[in-house]
Amino acid sequence: MHKFLKWGLLALLVIGLALIRYFEHELFSDPFLEFFRSAYRSAEVPEIDTLQIIASTSWRFLLNTILSLGIIWIAFPARKTFSFSLAFYGFAYVILISLFWFFITDMKAENYFLIFYIRRFLIQPIFLLILLPAFYYQKRSVKEK
Repeated sequence: MHKFLKWGLLALLVIGLALIRYFEHELFSDPFLEFFRSAYRSAEVPEIDTLQIIASTSWRFLLNTILSLGIIWIAFPARKTFSFSLAFYGFAYVILISLFWFFITDMKAENYFLIFYIRRFLIQPIFLLILLPAFYYQKRSVKEK
């Protein structure tokens, strides 16, 4: 792939991730957006529809995952790397969405912090920030041997 095209596509995908964050209020129905921005330790739990919030969080995770996988594919165009990333995202989704569902079905004040961080891993492209340096390190380590 031509270097200019590669960097252009990477820039578009990163802009896509930023746009998901910028338009989060318009794109996703998430009562936790405002709840966690406030003093949630003392705030009243918002009225939530569990199925709706799981669906909205899953939709956002899917959009972030698609863009993140695109970035990984462009940065490291190896089938094994992509397959590992796909499996990693799938496994992480199943574990995190299960925990998220478990904790929001019985919201307790002592679990707010845990819910906040589980939700953070689901709605932000944090795994991309973990996987990119790991793949870079792996690629560089293999070259040195």
